[in-house]
Amino acid sequence: MLRFISITLSFVFLMCMLAGAGILWVFWTYGKDLPDYQQLANYEPPVVTRIHAGNGALLAEYASEKRLFVPVEAIPPRLIHAFISAEDKEFYNHFGIDLRALARAIVTNIVNYGKGRRPVGASTITQQVTKNFLLTNEVSIERKIKEAILSLRMERAFSKDQILALYLNEIYLGRGSYGVAAAALNYFDKSLGQLELPEIAYLAALPKAPNNYHPVRNLRVATIRRNWVLDEMQQNGYISQNEADAAKAVPLRMIGQSGFDAAEAPYFTEEVRRQLISRFGETSLYDGGLSVRTTLDPHLQQIADNALEHGLEALDRRQGWRGPLGVMPQGADIDKVLAAQTAKLRANHFAALVTKVGTRSAEIYVNGRNAIIPFELAFWAYPPRRDDGIRPPPLRDLRKALSKDHIVIVQPPGFTPDLIRNGFEPAPNHFALGQRPDVEGAIVALDPHTGRLLAMSGGYNYAESEFNRAVQAVRQPGSAFKPFVYLAALDAGYSPTTRILDAPLVVDQGPGKPKWKPANYTKRFYGPSIMRVGIEKSRNLMTARLAMTIGMERVQNYAKRFGLNDNLPPFLSMSLGAGETTLLRLTSAYGMLVNGGRKITPSLIDRIQDRHGKTIYRHDARDCGSCVVPDGWSNQPIPTLPDTREQLTDPASAFQMVSMLEGVIKRGTGRSINDLDLVVGGKTGTTNDNTNGWFIGFTPDLAIGVFIGYDRPRPLGKRETGSTVAVPIFGDFLMRSQIDKPVIPFRRPNDIQVIPVHAETGERVLPKDPQAILEIFKPGQRPGGVLIDVAPGMDGQATTPGGTLATQGLY
Repeated sequence: MLRFISITLSFVFLMCMLAGAGILWVFWTYGKDLPDYQQLANYEPPVVTRIHAGNGALLAEYASEKRLFVPVEAIPPRLIHAFISAEDKEFYNHFGIDLRALARAIVTNIVNYGKGRRPVGASTITQQVTKNFLLTNEVSIERKIKEAILSLRMERAFSKDQILALYLNEIYLGRGSYGVAAAALNYFDKSLGQLELPEIAYLAALPKAPNNYHPVRNLRVATIRRNWVLDEMQQNGYISQNEADAAKAVPLRMIGQSGFDAAEAPYFTEEVRRQLISRFGETSLYDGGLSVRTTLDPHLQQIADNALEHGLEALDRRQGWRGPLGVMPQGADIDKVLAAQTAKLRANHFAALVTKVGTRSAEIYVNGRNAIIPFELAFWAYPPRRDDGIRPPPLRDLRKALSKDHIVIVQPPGFTPDLIRNGFEPAPNHFALGQRPDVEGAIVALDPHTGRLLAMSGGYNYAESEFNRAVQAVRQPGSAFKPFVYLAALDAGYSPTTRILDAPLVVDQGPGKPKWKPANYTKRFYGPSIMRVGIEKSRNLMTARLAMTIGMERVQNYAKRFGLNDNLPPFLSMSLGAGETTLLRLTSAYGMLVNGGRKITPSLIDRIQDRHGKTIYRHDARDCGSCVVPDGWSNQPIPTLPDTREQLTDPASAFQMVSMLEGVIKRGTGRSINDLDLVVGGKTGTTNDNTNGWFIGFTPDLAIGVFIGYDRPRPLGKRETGSTVAVPIFGDFLMRSQIDKPVIPFRRPNDIQVIPVHAETGERVLPKDPQAILEIFKPGQRPGGVLIDVAPGMDGQATTPGGTLATQGLY
């Protein structure tokens, strides 16, 4: 017996030695070339970059993998319990490998061998983290051994919570969702903290096979799997039986991520994306998890989009009817065809099928119901103007424009206010005939004191054209450039009542070149007129004479100083707006007039934070040490920040210019919006052959720019100018944006004098004179002044306010 026991113990000892040697050999063979698991301590997964509006609304997300990294402390405990119940019940008890689960899986797989059943796994959460981060998905004994070795090492190096954080933020849960936070948004449009128990259980059901448990395609199987997770949670003591039963009774419903909070600005957002790539690179944008707070005001953006849409459509209707979208094919699925066409249109625009046409109305099928296009909402549909400019006769019979089976664009009458005329009242089943404008345009609005861009729409429909006409279209501004010629003269000592000769002007441009002969838009001459009238009435001849007097070098300098054009050619025609610029640059320059002549830089981004919340960019770079109060707020004085903006022009000159541009609205080319009863100034711009129409205007705290033109420049239409195409859009935006806001005057500098003068002659008058206006003068200036007249033969010489003769840079 003793001999038998001795032999048995020796055999057991030998087996243990061999097993130990085998384990050491496995660890040596498979463990020596394994990846460094310590790198996971500094792991930073690719995370979504999110773009927010100024009020926090989500505008866009950019990611190579849609993941939101959430520390385990911020993950709801019930969600953790659900994943542990579904994936690894003994997570907090094992050392990286669950031996009981492993033995159970081995026995089960042996029993099922040859029966065609899928092998049962026993991977712990730690093993899944090891596989996802450090190994491949290869199915082999070698990979499982490496997985086990790394899991043992990882459990020694990391806490359970650290491993769980890696797992819950890395795991793929279907529908492009990496991590539980992204899945919560993609499946239920909720943050983790808003999830309810049935939703939590469903997410925990997904890791094994997300595509097999799709809540729409495989609803029955997905529900069974979710209910299984609830049962596991109940058995593990995380929820009660009543909670499990109540959660099972809730239907499984998916709510796709809305993606934004009532804020949409595709042109603005795309420009932000371009700037982020330029500053940080594509990797940081798509993987870096940046949090970008932009300057966008969603309310103003919506107003801007609507104003531009209505203005472009109204202009396009004035050019005539180009025909229907198409003809309904015989035997086609009508609803399907109309839905496909409607999907390409802007909101509140619908594709409709014409079913019957009469003289005064057309019957249509739209949105699954019958409706009517009355003649009063389609009277504009005459053929386009001929090449010689002649307009065809007005439409008298709707059958001349529409036919049965035509597919046309229609709009509810409330979105076509320009068509509601002569007391016509649309019925509930009435629609207005519409068409997609050929003409394009842009509108921007910014804070003139900081340069923060509050709204930007770069075209009619971003879905059709991503070209941003606010920042990418470089065009001639026409007369909208003139204020900076006049501003240069004001800084040179001239006053708003300085007289300039409005008479024919011929300039010799040099040997072999034609003579330059500028003309006023009206083709008339008005004799000596004060500078104010020249800007209010947009007189070309007065502006050209003024530029000759002060010299084109000075004009070039002001164009560069205000950011309009960095290299304006020194030709006299540039003074009339022949030099090219963008809408955003021009609007920003006007903002520098209304803010007292201080430099601003247009900005779309207020602040950028990295994935850890550290601010890595801030537009306002001013230092404010007193803004940080370690002990909290206790009624300290409000910190005063230094004004670091560069002074570009005399504040008095800037205010004189603002006053003159206010006169443009009251008496000049912008007077069509004078009845808004607001404090506003601005200037129209129209280029040769009416190819571009502009209006740049401002209130004391808002600068707004509008540009209208074809992408391939051609005339906007006969008699279509900045006053007719851009001013109405500006007025629409201004009226809606200033609702319920106080009306305040433009801010005056201290060193000015206000004297009543005649609006046309500039002579001093009594305040009660019908033509009296309050004119702005600098100290030492009085009404009147020298007459600017570049006489023939002077070769560009002119007399300065001081009486000296100077040869100017005339080309």
